[in-house]
Amino acid sequence: MYGIGIDICEVKRFDRLKQDEHFLQRIFSENEILYCSKLKRSSEAFAVRFAAKEAFSKAIGTGIAKGVSLSEIEIKKEESGKPYISLTGNTLDIFNKLGDKKIHLSLSHEKTSAVAVVVII
Repeated sequence: MYGIGIDICEVKRFDRLKQDEHFLQRIFSENEILYCSKLKRSSEAFAVRFAAKEAFSKAIGTGIAKGVSLSEIEIKKEESGKPYISLTGNTLDIFNKLGDKKIHLSLSHEKTSAVAVVVII
């Protein structure tokens, strides 16, 4: 195992933040914004994705520094519904320098909290 990261977010915080277009564009991909905005419980969707991005930054060992950008970490879903992380830009370059590593992601959310765990092996 290379690293593990976990993060928890208060969903209520995203009731306000999802109204801030500048914040959304700084943190989320266009696809994430479109997907989450369509959902009835969009605050939960944004919060769990934010938690996943933070958890990844902890697992890779940099935090949100040293070239890792939240906007370059995209949370996607396989056809089965299983979530996964897709990287772009400098964040992808940093990850690729680690060698042959795999990212595992688990998400959970409810009305008040969203949590994500990332394991890099």
